[in-house]
Amino acid sequence: MADKSKKNETPEVAETQQTAEKQFAIQKIYTKDISFETPNAPQIFTQQWAPSLDINLGTQTQALENDIYEVVLSLTVTVKIGEATAYLVEVNQAGIISASGFDEAELGPLLGSFCPNILFPYAREVISDLVSKGGFPQLILAPVNFDALYMQQLQQSQQAEPASPTLN
Repeated sequence: MADKSKKNETPEVAETQQTAEKQFAIQKIYTKDISFETPNAPQIFTQQWAPSLDINLGTQTQALENDIYEVVLSLTVTVKIGEATAYLVEVNQAGIISASGFDEAELGPLLGSFCPNILFPYAREVISDLVSKGGFPQLILAPVNFDALYMQQLQQSQQAEPASPTLN
């Protein structure tokens, strides 16, 4: 009977070992690049504040070493009053990530969605601080659904790939 209990424990032990092999760690989070411009100051401060907002974001991933990656979240915020640019903020928020034991199917969403979700609050804080220090009303960016953006990007890249010829 003791042999049966050992056989029942073996799959659990194997599952624990597989889980233990996957490791994810944030090694460093940092602002890689930053820019703030107010091209129409001081005149822009005399106009009625009725801004239009344009936000562009993107991510880049670079393998640094074995299982070490740099993920960069790029945000560009342009605020205009009419045709005049009130301010332009660009932030590249980066992180060095350690991810081992993940297969390609898991690594893509990890680096393309999960990591930008981690970096976004840092970039949002940098943007808010810069805008306030630039003399403008505080700007707090709404949360972003990076899972949906990653899936959209994945679908677009799949559609852009030419269909591979079938062999009969």
